[in-house]
Amino acid sequence: MTWFSSTHLHPLPAIKKRSHRSRIKLKKRHERKEMRRRVVELKEEMEEISEEQKMIKEGQRQVGEKLEAIEEECEQLRKETDAIIRQSAHTQLRLAVMFQILKAREENDFTRAAQLTLLLREIIATSR
Repeated sequence: MTWFSSTHLHPLPAIKKRSHRSRIKLKKRHERKEMRRRVVELKEEMEEISEEQKMIKEGQRQVGEKLEAIEEECEQLRKETDAIIRQSAHTQLRLAVMFQILKAREENDFTRAAQLTLLLREIIATSR
């Protein structure tokens, strides 16, 4: 048998097949390893995203609470402003009647002054 005989060359394809199979196995093993690594990476990313979402939700809750507190304070200020406006209107009315009383007395119109005085007493009584 010569060195180049067909029987001698025959084992080479078998070796190539094994080598090819072993390369396929290595490639698959590498792919599985890479896939596991990527899965771990994705899980870590998902955990980070989950934490960020929790932080966002907490921030939104805090903003909501602050907004509610501001709205309550705004409503309270509206009520106080309305009370001040009403009080100011009553004060204006009392001052106007007092001025008319003084004017009636100056003009010696004591009947009118007495009527205005009664009116002023009623205004004061109803404003309490």
